[in-house]
Amino acid sequence: MAGLDTSHAVAFARLLHDSTNEYHVSGGRITVAFPGGSPDFPLSIDRVEKFTEDLRDAHGVEMVDSLAAMRGKCDAVMLETVDGRVHAEQFREVAEWGVPVFIDKPLAVSVSDAREIAGIAAEKNVRVTSASAIRFAEAFTKALCEGGDEPIQGADVFGPMAFVEGCPGYFWYGIHSVEMLFGAMGSGCRGVLVASEESHDLILGRWADGRLGAVRGNRAGNNRFGGTVHRQTGSQAFDVSTGKKPYYASLLARVIPFLAGEGEVVSLPEMVEVISFLDAANRSRESQTWETL
Repeated sequence: MAGLDTSHAVAFARLLHDSTNEYHVSGGRITVAFPGGSPDFPLSIDRVEKFTEDLRDAHGVEMVDSLAAMRGKCDAVMLETVDGRVHAEQFREVAEWGVPVFIDKPLAVSVSDAREIAGIAAEKNVRVTSASAIRFAEAFTKALCEGGDEPIQGADVFGPMAFVEGCPGYFWYGIHSVEMLFGAMGSGCRGVLVASEESHDLILGRWADGRLGAVRGNRAGNNRFGGTVHRQTGSQAFDVSTGKKPYYASLLARVIPFLAGEGEVVSLPEMVEVISFLDAANRSRESQTWETL
């Protein structure tokens, strides 16, 4: 595991290592970690010490002082670094090891970096995936299944939309709601239009087949995630907070088999498109016009 500057690192460790946990995920163990941290990003560097102590003392994880020092000590890598600006650089190094990689959200914070990651993965024949845990929340996946095989005609999702310095615009927290939108709509978005006010943003996506999907982000105190999935014969509303199973457990249940060589979490083209969507949304927030992906 690289990047002990996020609570995700501790959450994953507990789910993987504690077999008595109701939502224990078997098949993997964190054996070695590089704490990392970005000195110019307080939400990264200020959290490294605490999470490093937790993984070292409570979970017996070996700590090393560089990414390179993990090579040969693991058969898969989870890049947990909260600073998406360095994901491409980190992946460029670990791709040389020939092991599968999970990159925690966001895959990158620029389209060029996302495309570079995809290009390296193809060139080196390295399995890589990335996703927000919210994409696999119980209440959301249940809503997707309730309509059976009936096609989804559109989706409206909502969630918190905080901004932080060091992570461009919607890449910090918008990633979660956008991942829900793509989980419902699939790939194929061609344009994005944003309406933005001090406490709320509305992001409208237009798909190539004419479908519309929307993300409502708020900075007014409501931190819940949810939405509505629309089909021809009805709509299914969902509130992610009503699910009992932790989001991280649902994500790990897909990531661990992927790292073992089985199945897929999110396809590489869709991962890149999510980043392109966020980039287009950032541009539209400034231009107040439709922006293409």
